[in-house]
Amino acid sequence: MHDLVIRGGTVADGTGEALCEADVAVDGGVISAVGPNAGRGAEEIDARHKLVTPGWVDVHTHYDGQASWDPLFSPSCWHGVTTCVMGNCGVGFAPVRPGQEEYLIGLMEGVEDIPGTALAAGIEWGWESFPEFLDALATRSHAIDFGTQVPHGAVRAYVMGERGAKNEPATGEDIEAMAALVEEGIRAGALGVSTSRTLVHRAVDGEPVPGTYAAEDELFGIGGVLGKLGRGLFELAPAGVQGEDLSAPAKEVAWMRKLSAAVGRPVTFALVQYDQDKEQWREVLDACAQANAEGASLRPQVASRPNTLLIGHSTFHPFSFKPTYLKLSALELPERVARLREPEIRRQILQEESHTDPSLEVVFSLFLDGLHKIFRLGDPPDYEPPPEASCLAVAKREGRDPFDLLYDWMLELEGRQLLMLTLLNYSDGNLEPVREMLESPHSAFGLGDGGAHCGAICDASMSTSLLSHWARDRTRGPRLSIEQVVRKMTLDGASLYGLDDRGVLSVGKKADLNVIDFDRLQLSLPELVSDLPAGARRLVQRARGYESTVVSGQVTFREGEHTGALPGRLVRGGS
Repeated sequence: MHDLVIRGGTVADGTGEALCEADVAVDGGVISAVGPNAGRGAEEIDARHKLVTPGWVDVHTHYDGQASWDPLFSPSCWHGVTTCVMGNCGVGFAPVRPGQEEYLIGLMEGVEDIPGTALAAGIEWGWESFPEFLDALATRSHAIDFGTQVPHGAVRAYVMGERGAKNEPATGEDIEAMAALVEEGIRAGALGVSTSRTLVHRAVDGEPVPGTYAAEDELFGIGGVLGKLGRGLFELAPAGVQGEDLSAPAKEVAWMRKLSAAVGRPVTFALVQYDQDKEQWREVLDACAQANAEGASLRPQVASRPNTLLIGHSTFHPFSFKPTYLKLSALELPERVARLREPEIRRQILQEESHTDPSLEVVFSLFLDGLHKIFRLGDPPDYEPPPEASCLAVAKREGRDPFDLLYDWMLELEGRQLLMLTLLNYSDGNLEPVREMLESPHSAFGLGDGGAHCGAICDASMSTSLLSHWARDRTRGPRLSIEQVVRKMTLDGASLYGLDDRGVLSVGKKADLNVIDFDRLQLSLPELVSDLPAGARRLVQRARGYESTVVSGQVTFREGEHTGALPGRLVRGGS
């Protein structure tokens, strides 16, 4: 008798091969059979008319602090993720000299919009070196597996102190010391090394993150460790990633190509479409294809939907700093909505000037300049609305002021309605560029940023979007096959990070699986909760249709509810 049998499901095995009907048997935490008539199981899941897949491997998260207090890694755990990779974009919490903890918290808060109060209250420090950090993580049990990378920002601050934080050039001695720390981390089990070079990423004090201007000798110094050890990868948020410097992407690809070829290891980096040059993503993808044909391994990470800011009463909006709105902002949402519907309150808010914080002027300029890119998200959410559904387009058709319309939209769904400002990946008014990026054999699926950007987005659900929208719901262009999208979220991500024991439903592989009611799979509207340490708030998003999620042969979630099982462990590279 098997430990677990998933009976009669439609199997997408992660390889991209055609769907087939089969039983999946599990023994001792690994897959022991895939095929017809697997025999009886001590526990069985009826998967008839359901989709059975490997668990998703999410390669781009920022749960570095949350791992201390949240055994679930929510919200990723609600979206079929069974393995996540953190330590991305050069920010993290090790190595750390005594007294530097507050600086690393400020770095994470500034770059990833995770409340510093939550990080300060929730992280259980007790390490200095990166190996000690891994050992501390290894003592904890979680619902999913997780691995991490050595963050350049923390390494630079550890070695160079204030000079590193202020982005002064590294000396040869500095580079040697940083390389030694990276090697120590990779040997201990880090999955790679990460950095950030975009001016968009800044610490909470406004300073660019350490390593933003690192010269080639520094990048090759820390990246060379990967070649020396023959494992791990180099991950980064590249210069110009959001169109802030249109000359940067070609220069970035040039050095990444050279580094990858020199060390024989993958380099993975964020790739999106932006308004400043709507076709530059294609040039970058073509350059990666050429580099890979000549011996490099460049793997741009791409998303499954627009990169957005969410606007609403639970986040921020154009009326947030109007004096009348400020007086109502402390009210619970139902009472606030009732007051906002009063004609006189409405009139006052729409006529008043905002008392804005100067630091938010850039955000408010996005409202003024981006009305043609603001859409109702809806419940269930629609991440590919047509251009004629934008705030500006609807206001013009109805002969209304756009902000008058925004006011009404925000009162929909009893005030729970969210609007999305489509910042990236939507320059053409559709997701065709995203489809092409996803279909590229050179790309990796990522950029969900699970655990990050707590007050403005909730993109940890991108895995559910990839399956439901691209393989079933899309009407504004070609879809992708179930086999394609499952492979993108499983084998492709696992193999990129050298996690060769998972990502495929075949005998001997780790028994991480999803049983999905594909016809019922649906995202919910994001909602604001106050469940972070110190009562800090974050946006979360749930999904319907994940009937069961299995990690190491144990059912961890049924219909989105945790079973109590915590089989997830730290994944160490090279083991």
